[in-house]
Amino acid sequence: MAEYPFLRMRRLRRTENLRRLVRETRLSADSFVYPLFVAHGSGLRQEIPSMPGVCRFSPDTAGVEAEEIARLGIPAVLLFGLPARKDDAGSEAYDADGIVQRAIRAIKRAVPELLVITDVCLCEFTSHGHCGVLAGGEVDNDRTLELLARSALSHAQAGADMVAPSAMMDGQISAIRSHLDASGFTDTPVMAYAAKHASAFYGPFRDAAGSTPQFGDRRGYQMDPANAREALREVEQDIAEGADIVMVKPALAYLDVIARVKANFDYPVAAYNVSGEYSLIKAAAQNGWIDERRAILEVLTAIKRAGADIIITYHAKDATRWLQGA
Repeated sequence: MAEYPFLRMRRLRRTENLRRLVRETRLSADSFVYPLFVAHGSGLRQEIPSMPGVCRFSPDTAGVEAEEIARLGIPAVLLFGLPARKDDAGSEAYDADGIVQRAIRAIKRAVPELLVITDVCLCEFTSHGHCGVLAGGEVDNDRTLELLARSALSHAQAGADMVAPSAMMDGQISAIRSHLDASGFTDTPVMAYAAKHASAFYGPFRDAAGSTPQFGDRRGYQMDPANAREALREVEQDIAEGADIVMVKPALAYLDVIARVKANFDYPVAAYNVSGEYSLIKAAAQNGWIDERRAILEVLTAIKRAGADIIITYHAKDATRWLQGA
């Protein structure tokens, strides 16, 4: 291998067009999924204080928002619902007229070609804020599986293009895949929150979705942030159960996990650039401490470079405009 002074690495960095020519990682809107929070009512467009620029929408305004997302060229949204009421079993999660189901239909009427992905979990819908039904103060894994499967089916019946179970219950992918197939939805893909860690970066989301646990925490079912080998086992298990896409969540503190998943499995890999990661950048930018545009594009490029094929991010709209030269 040539050495300095014959080899000068800076030669290919001198101009923007040279840098473009040899750039290894390409970021585009094709990789983005934009999360949407939906709530009952009409005409609702309510900004979330802990997530500047992110709003809660009613089904009608979600349809209008979906039109803008589609115009930008972002291919998909990921829906999270805030119910009219909560109970111990999270029953609105699988109600055919629940908020997520209403929003799916509204978005599909407005923009039929936009890919609608739905989060499948009970935490937003239960009165206690945990991701499943309780028995003796603990989440009952096996009783929860049936409710997750019912939720996923109700989303598919409402018109969802893909379901994304996030409850981190053992066997959830198998239960959902079997229920969808038995009901004639064999072509509905499942994106598994395969390696979802018990992270401190979910705080703003819980504010947005009203999903903070009323007692305890979720470390009994979400992954220990210290474990990378276990993440690979979780991914392997979800693939064996029928997942079509596997996800690592959060993204920034888990770039090594994203890279290991991509290296070990020949499957599409999604990464969720979560609410706390979003809000850290927004807060720093609002204080003038960082260049918001450069920081966001650098973060998203890092997630892509680590191996993510799909990036779920609240930055999707801004990043798309910047990438398009707006």
